Order: sequence, then C-alpha cells, then structure tokens
Amino acid sequence: MKNMEIFNHDSYIDVTHKVNSIELDNWINHLKYVEGELINLVNLCKEGLSINLGNETILERFQKKMEENEILMNALQKYSISRLNIIECEDTQCDMVYITEHETYRRSYVYHLDKYGRLKDEFFDKIQRKFAQLKTR
Repeated sequence: MKNMEIFNHDSYIDVTHKVNSIELDNWINHLKYVEGELINLVNLCKEGLSINLGNETILERFQKKMEENEILMNALQKYSISRLNIIECEDTQCDMVYITEHETYRRSYVYHLDKYGRLKDEFFDKIQRKFAQLKTR
C-alpha cells in the first residue's frame, strides 16, 4: 500500500490495511534499532564481560538473538513486499488473509521483543550484582 493517508471515504478494511502497513514499518524500524543495540551488547561482551546465563555465555545468547532478529526482520521485509498485492483483493476473504497473516507476524514480533527484553534484563541484573559484589570487597 503506497498511500498511507486515511481518507473519510476509506472503508474499514482500507483503514485496517493502512494501519497495519504503518505498524509493519514501525516493527521493521524497531528491529533495525534492536540490531544496533545487539551489536553494541555483543561488542561489550567481547571486551571482557563474560557472564554465564545457564549453560550459555551471555555473548552466545546475544549472538543467537542477533540471528533471530535478522531472521524476523527479513521475514517482515518480505511480508512488507507481499502486501503490495493488497490492492488486487476483490473480496473480503482475500482481505482477511492479509489481516490474519498480519496478526501472525504481530505475535512473532511481540514474542521476539519479549524474549529479547528478558535477556537484556537478565544481563543487566547480572551486571548489577557483579558490581555490587565488587563494591563489598
């Protein structure tokens, strides 16, 4: 969908597609930001912050999260391109396929961010504890 402006004469479905397209662009931009953040976290870990989280080091977990972030970003970019065909929908069933697909990607995006947020929280919690231990020595 090229024109994201919402007009009074737009149908409910047209508005939904436009809002979903805007949301999708925001997701992709946010994942690009997360990618940069992960690069910084990986570099920080490579500089000597070796913290274990379970069986893996934090570096390994951040590197794995980078791969997952890239996979999701690539999928969303492909999905974004496929949405250009929305204008060819001639019935509600076609529109619903796009809307349902969007909800699936929304769940994937939210799940990814939740897992990433938990990993960051765990990392910063461990860092905080490590610094607290150093202060008490």
